[in-house]
Amino acid sequence: MKVKEVPQDLKYYKGSVVRDLNYAVDENGQYKAVVSDGWTPKNDALDMALDEIKMQCFQIAGKVRKGESSPLEYHAAKNMLSVRLLAEYTGIPKRKIRRHFKPENFAALDEKTLAVYADALRITVEELKNIPE
Repeated sequence: MKVKEVPQDLKYYKGSVVRDLNYAVDENGQYKAVVSDGWTPKNDALDMALDEIKMQCFQIAGKVRKGESSPLEYHAAKNMLSVRLLAEYTGIPKRKIRRHFKPENFAALDEKTLAVYADALRITVEELKNIPE
């Protein structure tokens, strides 16, 4: 791809400091780093992935409302955090996190543990205890 052909499809990066770095060939035939504001096929793939995450969150929210899961599972999914990643971010063992996905165990958590989860998820403790309508 030539430098002038690097896509600039402003969908997700509009108004953002985040950009994609691509390598393209300049007029001298040398590879050069070129900043891109997005690319339609990549944006479409990202849309599909985000739709999948939304569907997963919708299903987990249903489980939370039925009392089959805790809000922690919902917020982890919303932030695209697996149990393993959440464990790495919080320092809480994976087996404990899985137990905290059960509503009765989540309800028994102390404020300190809730604060650790909230900090990792970048939300307040009050937000952690609830899910959106």
